Formats: sequence, structure tokens, C-alpha cells
Amino acid sequence: MSFLPCAGKTELLYHLLSRCLLPLSAGGLEVDVVFMDTDYSLDMLRLVSILDSRLNAARSSSSSGSDEELLGSCLSRLLVVHCSSSSQLLLTLHFLETTLTSRPRVALLLIDSISAFYWPDRCEGGTSITKQEEKLSKCAELLGRLLRDYRITVFATCHAIRRNYSGPSSFSSSSSSSSSSDIDRPYLCRPWQRLVTHRLLCSRQETTNMAANNNREPKRRQMFTVHCTSSSSSSSSSKTKSYRSSSFCITDAGVEFI
Repeated sequence: MSFLPCAGKTELLYHLLSRCLLPLSAGGLEVDVVFMDTDYSLDMLRLVSILDSRLNAARSSSSSGSDEELLGSCLSRLLVVHCSSSSQLLLTLHFLETTLTSRPRVALLLIDSISAFYWPDRCEGGTSITKQEEKLSKCAELLGRLLRDYRITVFATCHAIRRNYSGPSSFSSSSSSSSSSDIDRPYLCRPWQRLVTHRLLCSRQETTNMAANNNREPKRRQMFTVHCTSSSSSSSSSKTKSYRSSSFCITDAGVEFI
């Protein structure tokens, strides 16, 4: 998933985590999740707040167990790992197979973000492209093996960067579309790109709601859009792509799709 700043990426991650961690009775999948936090951006209080809100919404008079027990059960299915360098990320992936063996209910590996060490690796690799991409290429190889052997789902975020900078010129429709396509262009190593089957690009826009204000004054709210591109190939020479867009807003209970 590629994202621009303040494009709703973090809230989408909480939505995905909640969907996986919640019990079946609350509309969740009730599976274990491994969250590899390389950006150190995971807000556990926000995640707990979303889980609590959705548990309360799904709670019925006949349900058993207290709120604390249900929350504790959800959080017990989450394993958070922090990585501060690409070497640590690579080492963690090496030992992840042990975790998957001991926790067979792990269905999702979430990495936020896979591009966190892109610039440090470029500096460390010097002028050699091979050395710059060496560690991420090895990470991609390990992830490919985990996908093949354990049939898990891997969801990773990626910072969007603009590589073509034309200076402080005025924005036009043509320049906007070209910069958007440049941001959408993959820039990580080819072994990683070969693993990706679905790509999401998050963007933000503001809408005006006239009916929400008693004084009939326009009230602005933020709405986010996620564009999904999925690719599949039946052979090495043929490849098909499909596109889909969805809009959502962010409430106290998390993401609400429109």
C-alpha cells in the first residue's frame, strides 16, 4: 500500500487489525496477526479504542464475558515486533518461521512500513545499486518462502516519494496527473515488486456537508479514497490488471466506508 502524508493509512491499518482480531461473534475473523512496526507508529490506545467500540456495537444481552476479557482475548492474538534497521528486519524474518510454527493461527503479517529503511540503505550501499537493495531483496526472498510454505497474507505499507521534482511551479491538471503517476510508480527492488499482487494508493480530499450545521453554514470534513490495483498472470507472458476505488471517512469507531 502506497500512501501520501495524512492520507488515512494508519486508520486503514487499525481497521484491518480490528477485522482480524475481533471474534467471529463481533464480525471479525478471530485470527492471529504479526505486526512488524518499523516506523514506530502503532498507537495501541487508538487500536484498543476501536476494538472496544466495535465490541460494544456487536455486544448482545446474551453474550458472555466482560469487556475486559473480550479485549484481552483480542489483544492476545496480536504480536507486535519493532525493527529499527533493515538488518534487524531481515533477522526478524529469519526467526519468524519459528513463530508461525508455534502459532498456527497466524494468518496475517503486517509490515509498517517496508520502505522505512530505503534511504539509510541507499546511503550505506554507496553507488552500488546491488548493495543498496541487497537487504530488502533478501527480505523479499524470505517473505516469498513464508507465503509459499505457510499460506499467510502479507500486507505492507510503502511511503510514496516523488522522484521527479520540477520546482515551485504552479499546479495544473497536466502537472497534477503526471506527479500523481510518478508517486504511484514503484521504486523498491524488483524482488519485492514481483511479490506484490495488489497495490493500494491512498489519497485525501475534503467535502462540504451543508445539512450537518443548524446555521446552514457549510461544514467541511475529510474524506479519503483508496485505489486498488490487482494484477494476475496465467502465464509468464500474459498479465491482466483490474482497478477499483473506495471512499471512507474516519470516525471515533475507526474507518467507515461510504
